Amino acid sequence: MILTINGGSSSIKFALFEVDNSPEKVCYGQLTRVGTTGTRFTVNSDATSLPVTATTYKGAIDFLVEWLEQNITFSDVKAIGHRIVHGMQHTEPSLIDAELLKDLKNIGAYDPDHLPFEILLIEGFKKNHAEISQFACFDTDFHKDMPQVAKLLPIPRRFDRSGIHRYGFHGLSYHYLMQELEHLAGRQIADGRIIITHLGNGASLAAIKHGKSVDTSMGFTPDSGVPMSTRTGDLDPGVAWFMIKSEQLTPKQFNHLISSESGLLGISETSGDMHDLLELEATDIRAAEAVSLFCYQVKKWIGSFAAALGGLDTLIFTGGIGENAPSIRARICEGLGFLGVELNDERNQKNAHFISAANGVSVRVMHTDEEMMIAKLVCDRMDLTTTQKQNTKDIHHA
Repeated sequence: MILTINGGSSSIKFALFEVDNSPEKVCYGQLTRVGTTGTRFTVNSDATSLPVTATTYKGAIDFLVEWLEQNITFSDVKAIGHRIVHGMQHTEPSLIDAELLKDLKNIGAYDPDHLPFEILLIEGFKKNHAEISQFACFDTDFHKDMPQVAKLLPIPRRFDRSGIHRYGFHGLSYHYLMQELEHLAGRQIADGRIIITHLGNGASLAAIKHGKSVDTSMGFTPDSGVPMSTRTGDLDPGVAWFMIKSEQLTPKQFNHLISSESGLLGISETSGDMHDLLELEATDIRAAEAVSLFCYQVKKWIGSFAAALGGLDTLIFTGGIGENAPSIRARICEGLGFLGVELNDERNQKNAHFISAANGVSVRVMHTDEEMMIAKLVCDRMDLTTTQKQNTKDIHHA
């Protein structure tokens, strides 16, 4: 068995995979509203969620470890794979040892909304099950070979030498979707000019050509790019300076403002949840403007990425909004006929897999599975580790 852990700032997802020739998911679940009151726990597709008394992230981890110990056989778990959003110089799936854990702690300030919680998860499982190898799977891996021009930030070079450049995120999702696209449509389609829109509470887009990331909307942190549920997306530095100065914000307060109080929530002043905003938009102009801004910005990124790719062959929608909100997909695609994007309204309303009209750009709705991608990467990494150990034994024997 392989256990995967996908820790966010307010949620923890897990999945258990049985491994034979390829991973097969046998159990999954998630904790939501972690770190606040009203934490809930769901398992598999059961619509009934269980209340959790823990009000801290550490308490939620303790709850999850205890539940897993009662419901799975840990002696069968050969590895635990973690989604790590930001790793700076680390990109490839890696065994988590003391040195890697130290590096992650040292860069915690670069991604304060994810890394500290991911480290708590690693340490929580290490405390209770030190005998199980843990692996880090980095969201930045998929984008590591982006062209230099897409990585550079227009700031003094000394910052670039310190590792301050555009990294890109949601890489595990993009990696999984590209594998699925090749499986469904063939290598030729997967090698084409592709834009994937990963639209959920966190949202980003990626421009992909010949199976490689050419550009992506998120940059040095996951707060950049398109407006998100509570994150600003790209922000004029002058606005940041004015906000800090006028409200006398500390760095921590400013980060909370742009990552937890902004985006759709900041504009609507009611909710950062797209489902809520769609219900409110007919009677609340602020909700309507939040929805409109989101669709407008995603549309602009699609246009700019089509230019970077030299055209567009396939457009993919994924994530909670991308997979389940037909009206959002329709508004984003409206006016993109000049790129060859035209939807089949009936299929779009049904959330069908293939939603484009007969001719033109192929528009698809695809379910992403970051946990499956983590399991696959850990399997590959374990095989490599086993091979390396065997090679070392052979050398010593010789």
